[in-house]
Amino acid sequence: MKTLSARPLLAAILAVTLVGGPTSPAFGQDTPQNAQAAPAKPVTTAVPVSLGSAKFNYSRAPRAFPNIFAPYAPIKIGEPGLVNSPRIDQLIHDGKLELSLQEAVELALENNMDIVVQRYNPWFADTGILKAKAGGFGGGTPGAVFGGSTASIPFLSFDPLLTSTLSIDDRNIPVNNPLTSGTGTGVSALVPLTIHTSTFNTQYSQGFHTGTTLFAAWDNTRSRSTSTANLFNPSVTTTIFAGFQQQLLNGFGRSVNTRNIRIANNNRKIADWAFTQQAITTVTNTITAYWELVFARGNVKVQQQAVTVAEKLYNDNKKQLEIGTMAPLEVTRAESEVAANRQNLIVAQTLLLQDQQALKNFISKDPLAPNFVNVEIIPTDLPARPEAIEAATFEEAVKEAFAKRPELQESAINLLNSAIDVKATRNALLPTATLSAQYGTVGLAGNQPKFGTPVAGLGTQLVDGNGNLVNVFIPRLTAPVTGVSQAGFGDAMSSAFHNNFPDYQVSLNVQIPIRNRSAQADNQHSILTQRQLEAQLQQLKNAALLDVRNTYIALAQDRARVEAAAKARELQQQTFDAEQKKYQLGASTVYLVIQTQRDLIFAQSTELRALADLVEAKANYERAVGRTLESNRVTIADAKSGEAERETLIPGTLHGQVVGTDKLSFMSGQR
Repeated sequence: MKTLSARPLLAAILAVTLVGGPTSPAFGQDTPQNAQAAPAKPVTTAVPVSLGSAKFNYSRAPRAFPNIFAPYAPIKIGEPGLVNSPRIDQLIHDGKLELSLQEAVELALENNMDIVVQRYNPWFADTGILKAKAGGFGGGTPGAVFGGSTASIPFLSFDPLLTSTLSIDDRNIPVNNPLTSGTGTGVSALVPLTIHTSTFNTQYSQGFHTGTTLFAAWDNTRSRSTSTANLFNPSVTTTIFAGFQQQLLNGFGRSVNTRNIRIANNNRKIADWAFTQQAITTVTNTITAYWELVFARGNVKVQQQAVTVAEKLYNDNKKQLEIGTMAPLEVTRAESEVAANRQNLIVAQTLLLQDQQALKNFISKDPLAPNFVNVEIIPTDLPARPEAIEAATFEEAVKEAFAKRPELQESAINLLNSAIDVKATRNALLPTATLSAQYGTVGLAGNQPKFGTPVAGLGTQLVDGNGNLVNVFIPRLTAPVTGVSQAGFGDAMSSAFHNNFPDYQVSLNVQIPIRNRSAQADNQHSILTQRQLEAQLQQLKNAALLDVRNTYIALAQDRARVEAAAKARELQQQTFDAEQKKYQLGASTVYLVIQTQRDLIFAQSTELRALADLVEAKANYERAVGRTLESNRVTIADAKSGEAERETLIPGTLHGQVVGTDKLSFMSGQR
């Protein structure tokens, strides 16, 4: 009779503990269970969150006006921000960070170090464009096969080059034959010839995309010497000339000479797509970590309830054992259940700490920041069955993936670069033929002595056969110097501009490499690279197709799992309720009640796990078809990290349509 009277009491304890709590998987949350009744939170704006890859544009050099020294000074590049964004502080209240899924994604995009590091690659690609515009080799970027063309083509500098030379040269040259050097009559000692020369030369040159190089020069020389043989002393020489060089075979044409610029521009697109891939990976991982934390918190709640029920049952059994209404074996079973449930709780709590730290790492730059390290993250969103997001057919899902997946876009752009390189290396097979033409004019002026009426003089003394001087002179008329006729730089320039001494030159230089093995190797290598990239694109398509198929199937299966888990939890609840009634009537045992309670807890945990897997499967499906950024309102457009944008500018899209898909022809491959 005592045993029967104790059974209703135990049944009431179990009922209050289990039935009195929520039976939905949402019970695992510390936040209010009714989402509609929860306190209102600030609504996240519907405008996209920018990743700020275009915050700076390093493809443009500093302007020379109004500061003419700007091109010759380094630009200032700020240090990376390595502290958590202020938004984290704004969301922390009483040592807890209440976080919705959208807020977690936005914090990850603001703070995730993978994003911070990857953001530099588009900027590196910008510097490659700037380098290529000057005529150089752009350089590589992650995901790009070509840093520039491998073709051996005559180098052209597209930046104007101004060269100025100023020199002063003063020389004293010992003269061995003064008679022929204009230093005077023969003497027994060495006579120095003094020459002072001042030079100021200015040259300008610039290459153009057609394979043309224009050049012009203005050279000026002032020379003074002790020689009497010069007509002008000192003399000023001015030379003005202009000309061009044109490549006729190797290096001819805009398409060849702009090859590195086009490759650099394509590499910037590749860098954008690589950045997009990182953003997709970060968003997907953050979503997964968020729902894993939701499950971990729910699982801890389940295990805590299990421990509570087991402890109440154990304590009650001990009391009944003391009064002699229960066998010792029942107490032992209850105590064993308490130990097992405590062990499960410890495992669940450990998993909760691990999942919380994983999410902290995704949403912060410095997880050890004093205001963040001990913060408890409380997810405010509960897993729910998402609306159907799958494409109508698997073929449509694959088509969407082919148009949006970043690695396919990167491969297609690499194929475009390979076509550029193949064309350039084909041109480099040709001999080099350079047509040059130049026109110039020269002006010469200087000081010239004025001579009077010539008078007779002794002239030159003769020598005998032995080299001895004899007293015989060759008569010579000598005109006395009466003054100096002044002329200088202005006169030389006037002579040059009047074209008194024109200079014309036309030349054709041809270089024919015998056997041409180096150029052949470059061309063959570029064609082989193109063929390999074509195969890799198909390989990536196949991998994308498999990924879409697997995530497509997983999403459908997880929907079915949620339905089955919910049904199983409902049936297990009914079983537990029935077992309690039987126990009250004396038709069941404590062991059976414990067993059905354990099964109910397992069913609740299974339903929560299935819901978490379903929302994670949704995130993986969106990743597989390249829809992650669109679904989470993310853009990599011009803005500071985390600031709102008015228009979604996902790379490669415009107004929701993929740009260039028809041209790239993902479905048919590339040539």
